Amino acid sequence: MTAPVLSIRGLSVEIPTRAGVVRPVDGVSYSIGSGEILGVVGESGAGKSMAGNAVIGLLNPPAYISGGEIWLNGARIDPLKGEAMRRLRGKEIGMVFQDPLTSLNPLLTIGDQLAETMLTHLSISRSEADKRVVAALEEVGIPGAAERTGSYPHEFSGGMRQRVVIALALCAEPSLVIADEPTTALDVSVQAQIIALLRRICRMRGTAVMLITHDMGVIAEAADRVAVMYAGRLAELGPVREVLTRPQHPYTHGLMASTPLASQGRTRLHQIPGSMPRLTEMPEGCAFHPRCPHASGKCRHLPPAPDAGGGAACWFPVAAKDPVAREAAV
Repeated sequence: MTAPVLSIRGLSVEIPTRAGVVRPVDGVSYSIGSGEILGVVGESGAGKSMAGNAVIGLLNPPAYISGGEIWLNGARIDPLKGEAMRRLRGKEIGMVFQDPLTSLNPLLTIGDQLAETMLTHLSISRSEADKRVVAALEEVGIPGAAERTGSYPHEFSGGMRQRVVIALALCAEPSLVIADEPTTALDVSVQAQIIALLRRICRMRGTAVMLITHDMGVIAEAADRVAVMYAGRLAELGPVREVLTRPQHPYTHGLMASTPLASQGRTRLHQIPGSMPRLTEMPEGCAFHPRCPHASGKCRHLPPAPDAGGGAACWFPVAAKDPVAREAAV
């Protein structure tokens, strides 16, 4: 079996606060293979982006990795600091952020920004970099790529800017791309184009992708496997179609039942009762038990292992009987 490109093993992130130490990522483990897209999904505050930032070394102090290991292409990278970590960014790990305007320098042309990344991480001349810039823009579908290299970010539409950001993330040929909500700011038609583009390029190059999103529709369309996070912990992990059609964790089942479908004539959507707990007020046992209709005494006192339910961190996994869950993944 081929070794995974990225392997996260028991990753925990802590932040010291006046109210005590909080843990936004708590014992998370998953891996991503070459050419695979792993969707990481959950509500806001679930720890999705924090885990991605830990991988690429962009945790804002005082947040720090307090436990676990991160391996990239067989080498452990979580102890790396400063210049050693900066050398990995761009070359080994590419990043696609939610808002392309904040990812691009408004004072530099698109061509200069792409060329700068290539010259920093690849042993090529400026003339070769200029040729690769045009090829990279053509690959992501920028019309008239050769003429647009001298354009500035504000001269592109939102969808075109996101294409440029994807080209920027891939131009140094990284083995891993972390895409943090890459389609949230785009309309539905452009969103579909960006997802298809990301899938095509990563399949062709064999690039591993961590796709962070709160949108179950994006997960169903783009990902091969899905990791469902809740309150910093991994709730469920497995192949997309299996998890979306037969969710075992009550939280995953609730997410799928909350997904609106055009084929259903519903006037009301299912709602998961309550809200995610504050990091300073995490309940004992399973973090989801105050909102779970199946919780028992064991759930209230003993945290379930990530594989307690054969892929779900649940003592009493449930089978999806709601047709909403089955149709949403089709």
